[in-house]
Formats: sequence, C-alpha cells, structure tokens
Amino acid sequence: MGTSHLTNAKPHLYIHDTTLRDGEQAPGVFFRRDAKIAVAKQLSRLGVDIIEAGLVMSSEETYECVTQIAKEVGPLMEGREHIGRPATIAAFSRMIEADIQRTFDAIRHAPRHRLMVFTPVSDLHLREKLRISREECLIRVRRGIILAKTLCDDVWMGMEDSGRADPDFLLQIVDICLDLNVQTLVVADTVGSHLPNEFGALVRRLTDHAAGSSLIIGAHCHNDLGLSTANALAAIQNGARHVEVTVAGIGERAGNTALEQIVMAIESHPHAFPVSHSINTALLTQTAQMVSRLGGFPIAPNTPLVGGNAFTHESGIHQDGILKNRDMYEFVHPEQVGAVCRLVLGKQSGRHALRLRLLQLGYDEFNTNELGVLFTKFKRMAEHKVFIEDPDLIALVGRPPPLTSSDQDQQDVPTEASSVETVQA
Repeated sequence: MGTSHLTNAKPHLYIHDTTLRDGEQAPGVFFRRDAKIAVAKQLSRLGVDIIEAGLVMSSEETYECVTQIAKEVGPLMEGREHIGRPATIAAFSRMIEADIQRTFDAIRHAPRHRLMVFTPVSDLHLREKLRISREECLIRVRRGIILAKTLCDDVWMGMEDSGRADPDFLLQIVDICLDLNVQTLVVADTVGSHLPNEFGALVRRLTDHAAGSSLIIGAHCHNDLGLSTANALAAIQNGARHVEVTVAGIGERAGNTALEQIVMAIESHPHAFPVSHSINTALLTQTAQMVSRLGGFPIAPNTPLVGGNAFTHESGIHQDGILKNRDMYEFVHPEQVGAVCRLVLGKQSGRHALRLRLLQLGYDEFNTNELGVLFTKFKRMAEHKVFIEDPDLIALVGRPPPLTSSDQDQQDVPTEASSVETVQA
C-alpha cells in the first residue's frame, strides 16, 4: 500500500468511483464489456470503497455488464486484505419504479451492493426538465426512497444540480433522508459552477443539519471551471465523508473530480483533512494508464500526478536540483503513485544531467574540460532538435561506450541519482 500519513483514528472517507458511468459519458470514451470488467477489478484492487458499475437502464448490454460486475467483482478481496471487505457495487436509477427494480436486479448479486436513486432539485431543472413543482419533487423523492429501501438496505440519494438549488429546499430532502434512514445523500455541483468557499458552505449547512445522525453527506463535482478537486476538498473540510471521483478526472464536458488528486491531496496534507482512506496509492499511475488504454482516450501529458510530464524534468535548473535533492522540485514523490522521475535531455538541460546520462551509457567519467566541450556541442545540437537521444550523445562523444547494451542494464547509477531515470523522450 502507498505510504500514508493517516491513522485509523480519523473518520473514513468513502471513495466512490464513477469511471464506468459518469466517466464513460465523456465524448470519445468507450469501454467494451471485457474492458469494464477489467477496470472494475483494478478499482477493487486499488481499494475503492464503492464502484459505480454503470447506468443499467441505458441498454440491455449495460444491464448484463453491471450484473456480471456484481457477480465477478463484487466478492473480490485481492488487494483489499487491509480493508477487510469487498467493494460495494452500485448503480444509478431515476425515481421511476421500473428503473429502480431493474437496477436492483443487476446489483443484487454482489455481497455488498448499493441502490442509487436521484432527482434534479434546482428550480431550473424542475421547471424545464421535469416540469414539476418543488412539492411534487418531494413526493417523488419520498416514494422513490421507500421503494428502494424495500429492495436494498444501502440506499444512496443524489441531488442533481443541488449547487444551484435553494438550500432551504435541500434541507427538506435531508429531512426525508433522515426519516427514511438513507445511508448517503450527495450534493452535486452538476455544471461545475461553484467556487470552493461557496460549495464548502453549502455542504457545511447540510452536514450541520444532519449532525448526530448516521446520514453521510457526499460530494459530486464537475470541472467546468477547473475547480472540481478544490470544491470536493472544500466539501471534505466541511463535513463530507463521501466523495465521487473518476480516474484521471474523465467525464462529460470538462470532466469530474480526479480520484488521484483527491487521495494525494489528503496524503500530502494530513493535518488539513480530518479523514482516512483505503486507496493503495502505488497503483494510481497503473490504474490511470489502464483506464486510458481500455477507454481509448489519451491522458494529457500535463495531467497532475498521472500525466506523462508529471515527474519529468528538462530544465537544467530543475534537473540539477532533482539530482541533488528531489524534494526541491517534487512535493509528491513519484513512487507514491507508482511512477518514476524522468530526466529528458533538450535545450533546457544542464551539464549535470548530460554527465549522468553519459555515465549511464557506460562512459568513464569525463574531466571538467572534456565535459565542457561536450556540453557546448550538446547545446548546439539542442538548438535544432527537441530531444537529444542516446545515438546523438554517442555521435557527440565520437566513440561508442565501452559497455554492451546488456551490460548497461547493470551499470550502477551515481548515488545522488539513485531514484532518477534519465531517458530518451
């Protein structure tokens, strides 16, 4: 498990992953059934508490896939020994009797399953989409939850567009959830319109209203202003104990809250967030790469923590600092998320990184004058080429390194660079 600064004395933050439902709603993202099963198994190994397996009513194929996930992934304990329980398999339903029943039929095969029911709650959505009043919405909510509770002990209630709803109206829904013993009530910033202080204050109002009960308030945020992680973290600081995320933040429009960002913010600032989690952080990069490959979408190089450039350095100042003490330019260490630090050689690189790569290639140490001459040639070449690769360095030196390629794998890396991988682009 990844290094954690947290203790079990802190309340647990439930990580609810919706990659296979909300994440797949991103344009261009598509998971075949076998891919969804593989992703669900990986999320289980990762330590996710709740795996949202899909929107059952969207198609017969999705119904069958969610059923298969419930049967095959629901009981799995591999990688979860420290948690002591399998992941909860969940699925999403409108407040419609047939939808609720059909959704439950798919998830019920999992040892731990959660029935999710939701409704829009903002006046805009009630008026334009459902064409009902607030009073009619409350009646639907009560009826839907009562039906869900007859089928499943663990019921989740979601409030779509609650970020733009009247907070007093939301408190009425909280009261219904308290009355009917709902496990989790989620506040959704559906269009990503909120600022962190606003969203945190809304969550605080709801958590204060539910204080002393077993009702967990959760957060579901979108990234339209680039604030989904900030809003979700503000929710946690204001009492939310359930957060909904996707791997690499994929989702419709600008995406959702990124799982890895939430977890590593908590890991790296243990005194700022009064919660613990069960995520094996060392699997974060592997999981993101898998989801990217199977979903058919690229992860942008500058994506925090799991992007290709997240722990890659070209600047000579940064490379020199990394080689002396990586804490200078790496607040989170790459191995915490299952990545490696990489140095690439380009026109911004310095002689320290050049020297390291020449040693890694098998050359003997060059004296100061020799290295200076090579560095001048290197900088000239870098003016015309984005990345300088190993054949380029060999040409600069004018002779091949004394070691064979197989021997190079055994070459000791200088002590100060023991955790750094210097690579070709």
